[in-house]
Amino acid sequence: MRLIPSVLLGLTLAIALPLAAAAQKLPLADISAYLNALQTAKAEFTQINDDGSISTGTIYIKRPGKVRFEYNPPESALVVAGSNTVVIYDKKSNQPPESYPLNRTPLSIILARNVDLGAANMVTGHSFDGTATVVTAQDPENPDYGNIQLKFTGNPVELRQWVINDGNGSQTTVVLGDLQRGGNLPDTLFDVGRAAPSPNR
Repeated sequence: MRLIPSVLLGLTLAIALPLAAAAQKLPLADISAYLNALQTAKAEFTQINDDGSISTGTIYIKRPGKVRFEYNPPESALVVAGSNTVVIYDKKSNQPPESYPLNRTPLSIILARNVDLGAANMVTGHSFDGTATVVTAQDPENPDYGNIQLKFTGNPVELRQWVINDGNGSQTTVVLGDLQRGGNLPDTLFDVGRAAPSPNR
């Protein structure tokens, strides 16, 4: 009878050890490889703004250099990045869209053609919070542009969240739903010259 607890303990350890091995800090090389393999993706997102307000919507990613944030009502904003430019449309405003260079936002780090988180002075933080690997990265040549804090889970590697701390001291958190990778996303979605409709609208 004494063997039974021992056998059960052995089985428990056999199951727990692989889980413990999976739940550990991911190497930067693995995260870089994951981002470089991420060509197109779509997900629902929840955004926590600097003032504490919450927005929701759908994000479309097409690497390199393209991303689109479509916000759900009552928000009227649409953010499109393409052609090295970020444009913010407000459908309810009579003012022209705001625009600025993509490389001035830390989001450009993960939209780069070749992501190399091992580059000198790019990563300023690399830790494990118990459930996810947290990487804080910045443009090594322009740290004054702010940084992006990325959260990844493992087995397999998956991007779950990012926090952008911009050069003005404001913070925006984006929490991703299930990331649907692959599929064809037309370039018209990322046309910064006009607010093109999404495939679902």
